[in-house]
Amino acid sequence: MSDFNAQVIEEFRANAGQVGGPFAGAPMVLVHHVGRRSGREFTAPMMYLPHDDDGDRIFIFASKGGAPTDPDWYRNLIAAGRGRVEIGTETFDVEVRELTGTDRDRVYAEQARRFPGFADYERKTAGIRTIPVLELTRVEAAAA
Repeated sequence: MSDFNAQVIEEFRANAGQVGGPFAGAPMVLVHHVGRRSGREFTAPMMYLPHDDDGDRIFIFASKGGAPTDPDWYRNLIAAGRGRVEIGTETFDVEVRELTGTDRDRVYAEQARRFPGFADYERKTAGIRTIPVLELTRVEAAAA
C-alpha cells in the first residue's frame, strides 16, 4: 500500500471517516477487497456518491486518477462480487454490481458535477476506456 493511502486510512479511522487535504469535505469510504490472484486482503480509500433514496447503497468510481487502465481493486471486487466497506465508524459487507449504459452515465455525471476532478478523469480516458461505476449494496454478514 502506498504511504499516501496508508496516511488517508489512518486519518479516516482516527476521525470517524473524515479526512483533510484533497479529500476535505468529500464523502469517503474504505473498501476492503481480496486479491483475485494473491488471496490477500487490501484496503483502498476512495470517494463515494451516496444513493439518493437508499442508505444501504453507495456508488464508487474506478477512475484511477484518469489512468489508461482499471485499478486492481475494481477487478478484485468484480471477480469476488462482494466486499466490505467502512463508512464513518461503521463497517459492513456489500454486494457489488457494475452499472452500465445510461445508469452508469447518469451516476458518473452526478459525481462529476459534485466533484469536477471526475470530469477531468473522464476526459483523460476518452477513447481509451470508460471509467467503471460500481454500486455497493449492504448485505447482512453471513452467520458463522
